Amino acid sequence: LHLSAVKLAELHSDLKIQEKDELSWKKLKAEGLDEDGEKEAKLRRNLNVIMTKYGMNGKKDSQLVDTNYIKDGTESDTLDDPRLEKLWSKAKTSGKFSDEELDKLWREFKHHKEKIHEYNILLETVSRTEDIHKNVINPSEETLVKEEILHNKHRELKDKLRSINQGFERLRKVSHQGYDATSEFEEPRVIDLWDMAKSANFTEKELESFREELKHFEAKIEKHHHYQKQLEISHQKLKHVEETGDKDHLNKKKEKYAMLEEKTKELGYKVKKHLQDLSSRISQGLQHNEL
Repeated sequence: LHLSAVKLAELHSDLKIQEKDELSWKKLKAEGLDEDGEKEAKLRRNLNVIMTKYGMNGKKDSQLVDTNYIKDGTESDTLDDPRLEKLWSKAKTSGKFSDEELDKLWREFKHHKEKIHEYNILLETVSRTEDIHKNVINPSEETLVKEEILHNKHRELKDKLRSINQGFERLRKVSHQGYDATSEFEEPRVIDLWDMAKSANFTEKELESFREELKHFEAKIEKHHHYQKQLEISHQKLKHVEETGDKDHLNKKKEKYAMLEEKTKELGYKVKKHLQDLSSRISQGLQHNEL
């Protein structure tokens, strides 16, 4: 796959979550609690997202690069969207951003691209399900259950599209005006969650509690970013020492690399599980709005 050390650690975290979710689903299925197959379909969808994200779906150039760096002022991946490319080009040449801010903005653009990929995968899944549903000759109770599944998927599509539209408007605003010094959050995933939380059916007290939890979540993400950077540096040093042939020095570098790799995997897993929990709570709040 030719993945970087950071991407390998991220892949490990994603697969660990997928494995845990599949084990939970097997228990539910054994108890007869997934009769409609919705949870199984979601697991397949999540696996499809992982395979696309890390270039394991057999398609060339499908890997989503999520780097924290801008090397020599140029990005190592394209955004696959003319509107995003145009915004990014304007932001780079505007002179309104420091190198650190450009790095942060690039992460926002990459996060937005990943959201679009996930939306397209879900859209393709829904389209296939609808085609199968239309070809059913004799409607039955099972068909009614599948209609409910479709309804839930359309609601999920609606939520994702809302998030994409909000995200694009934010990118457009930031690209033209620069970063607001009074902005509450900096991490793209946290900004998304906060924007959606403000649209959900939360009381003022619940929203304030959610805001505090997001601050803790952002701190956790920043810690994860720190270890990702340290892991990349350690990986480069390890490769350099391997070339020198100094065995004693090499063993020390290997030990440090192994420690950083394990910590990065652990933090990545915790971040993604926390993100799942927060997203689920917001989704429930948005569903209440529609009732």
